[in-house]
Amino acid sequence: MSGGATKLREADALARDLAERREGGERIIFTSGCFDLLHVGHVRSLWAARALGDRLVVGLNSDASVRALKGEERPFFPAAERAEVLSALECVDDVVIVEETTMDRILERLRPHVFAKGTDYTPETIPERATVRAYGGELAIVGDEKTRSTRQFRPAG
Repeated sequence: MSGGATKLREADALARDLAERREGGERIIFTSGCFDLLHVGHVRSLWAARALGDRLVVGLNSDASVRALKGEERPFFPAAERAEVLSALECVDDVVIVEETTMDRILERLRPHVFAKGTDYTPETIPERATVRAYGGELAIVGDEKTRSTRQFRPAG
């Protein structure tokens, strides 16, 4: 990353670090998404998630998982660039790229106190809800009402 230190982490090192932080009393918050074109709805959601605890970890969908979720024309930007943009936000402490289309495996591994999702979800529609509840985590809905979406934007060209 040219503008400063990257917050992109490998899952193994991140899991060890978060375990130590949890033991030290820190409250870990996790959120996730594609973050293909970062917009104000994303920023508000990220800040709202960060307000729930001491450390915010963002699970960033890999290029392949974005294609599986959003279609062959996506992502507009590669994961490394999306991670760099997220790393520039003060509210984001760590970014981890996730290959799967759901966050179940990384949630089981990192075991954050809270899994926060945007207002386009309810606690009962979050796909990973059973995983989070199984290890004793909490679910939270954060951010503004969903009025923006990357789907409404089209790249120039």
